[in-house]
Amino acid sequence: MPTFVARIRDAQGKSRKEKVVADTLVQARTNLRDQGFVVQDLKEYSQGFQSFDLAGLQTKFATVSVKDKAVFSRQLAALVNAGVAIVRSLGVLAEQCTNPKLKSALTEISSDVQNGVNLSDAMRKHPQCFDGLYVSMIQAGEVGGVLDEVLNRLAKLLEDVARLQNQIKAALSYPVVVGILAVGIFLAMTIFLIPIFANIFKDLGTELPPLTAFMLWVSEILRSLWVLVVIGAVAAFAFAYKQYYKTRVGKETIDRLSLKMPLFGDLIQKSSVARFSRTFGSLTRSGVPILTSLEIVRDTSGNQVVANAIDAARAEVQQGGMISLALQKYPVFPIMAIQMISIGEETGELDAMLMKVADFYEDEVEQAVKALTSVLEPIMIVVLGGMVGVILLSMYLPMFKVFEDLG
Repeated sequence: MPTFVARIRDAQGKSRKEKVVADTLVQARTNLRDQGFVVQDLKEYSQGFQSFDLAGLQTKFATVSVKDKAVFSRQLAALVNAGVAIVRSLGVLAEQCTNPKLKSALTEISSDVQNGVNLSDAMRKHPQCFDGLYVSMIQAGEVGGVLDEVLNRLAKLLEDVARLQNQIKAALSYPVVVGILAVGIFLAMTIFLIPIFANIFKDLGTELPPLTAFMLWVSEILRSLWVLVVIGAVAAFAFAYKQYYKTRVGKETIDRLSLKMPLFGDLIQKSSVARFSRTFGSLTRSGVPILTSLEIVRDTSGNQVVANAIDAARAEVQQGGMISLALQKYPVFPIMAIQMISIGEETGELDAMLMKVADFYEDEVEQAVKALTSVLEPIMIVVLGGMVGVILLSMYLPMFKVFEDLG
């Protein structure tokens, strides 16, 4: 009979590996469940290289995207609304989940809920899958008895966040792709094409134009050990940048500079305001307390300048002040957004006003992306054509001079 190896969780909540002998994979899973174990992973055992825990490695390095969480939230909301028990719902979704990290988390969450743990507390144990925003809204839904409504709001929120991220990626992908292409063409022509012409120029014995001499010098450097020095310098700069950005001062400095970047600064600002408004509005609408909501939004803002403004607003609210008065001290929040938040505070419809602000600035981001793409396309084409043109011109200038001397 074949042997199977399983990763299981026992009644005490401890996870371990177990071997089981059975006729089929289904029979092995049934035997383990009959013993009271929660089966997290099960596969046929084999000797040698094939026994390598590939599933565990995939789970470790997998990431849970915003889209994955949005789909899960929508599906769980439908099951809960249909009257299916939470444990059963989580089990069904874990079985059909294709993301290994999320699948493993859902299996453990299902086991914890089955043992009497609240859904929000069980999710809190898996911060790589469910962040503070997600857990807080789930907790509010449990307390208010409207878990299905909160899950639908979460799905809508995550879908909006994913759409916003895709819009920004669309704006950035074009210049990145064209830039990589331009650098690749430049390096290929400089390293492989120019040396061929260099031998021809040497046979001609004529004085080289300054542009040609410069490109030959660049080609020699790129084909020598200097290129390793340049690569090392770039790698060292990237490492230093990453370490500096991890510090609070470095993050604040770089984030502030990013908001002042030509072309991209306006896009970053509008997307930050849209994300803040959508997240804060969803939290308050779901019944999460204002102070808790502001703390969550601060930690998930993604920009230190925005986080500082939110932190100041939270301090104002703690002392009985208004959010809008605190935010207006920071130029990262436009006047229109602050005025609408102020109206929401005065009328008691803060969540509705925040959603309107989010809708407005998400539309602004979409328009900014279109405008940015239309500006970048001709710029990148000119840059790419200019780089190729300079190389070709530097190669043909000596020939023109020879033909001129012969004439």
